[in-house]
Amino acid sequence: MDLGRMGVWCGADKLGVSQWKDYIATVERLGYGTQWYSESTGFESMSFGSFLLGQTTRINVGSSIANIYARDAAASRAGLRTLGALSGGRYVLGLGVSHVPLVEGFRGHHYGRPIETMRAYLEAIRAEQDDAERLPIVVAALGPRMLELAAELARGAIPYNVTPVHTAMARTRLGPGRWLAVEQKVCLEPDPTTALELARTELCRYMRLPNYRNNWLRIGFEEPDLENGGSERFLNAMVAWGNEAAIEARIQEHFDAGADHVCIQPVHPPGALDRAKAMLEAFAPTGD
Repeated sequence: MDLGRMGVWCGADKLGVSQWKDYIATVERLGYGTQWYSESTGFESMSFGSFLLGQTTRINVGSSIANIYARDAAASRAGLRTLGALSGGRYVLGLGVSHVPLVEGFRGHHYGRPIETMRAYLEAIRAEQDDAERLPIVVAALGPRMLELAAELARGAIPYNVTPVHTAMARTRLGPGRWLAVEQKVCLEPDPTTALELARTELCRYMRLPNYRNNWLRIGFEEPDLENGGSERFLNAMVAWGNEAAIEARIQEHFDAGADHVCIQPVHPPGALDRAKAMLEAFAPTGD
């Protein structure tokens, strides 16, 4: 499987069914290699992946991420094999431990120790599988130990809410030969006040989640950067904004740091899908 150099990330619950049909058609037409989608409180991951695959003929579709507490390892393996067989090998299973509020508050499960829980899950998926090494499974890995686990038991990692500094660290931990697919938020907006406000609105829901906060502190931010909606330093680092050249330079920083694949997430006013699609057009791999 080839993820392609460029992909697109979009929260599954952000769009309705008709909007998704239009959006995924645009992403595929523009030549992006993979469309990534989330699993939160709405669309179920595997069935939603089937829907996206059914709307397309060429592009890969990947979960970013399927919550490991939402289904057992055998169900995830069966889902991966089913969607892969039905799509001609276009499905990528991205797995993650999610976050305490979503696991304990929303789903009613006990949130286990992340590394140990993910290791057991991956080992169960791979058990007695002759093609375990080739299964297109990636892990939402942020910290050094989870990245090393991704290198050991998966095809690679799909870090989210990261900077090129993290990408360089991730490549070191993964080593050669493992996929490193990173998400980068982009905002084609020249006005700094508008761009930073859009960035703050987009990031606010992540600011209270310990997994992300801990990683941001690990890669060089400080507690004041994460207060009151985020400092300008933090927002500038997390969302690439400005003109096309400025955004392309940030994307290139990830590649220079060792990324194999960068999936962009357009940041725009709520409901302004025309703005999102304009950004997809601007950074399309083919320029189609």
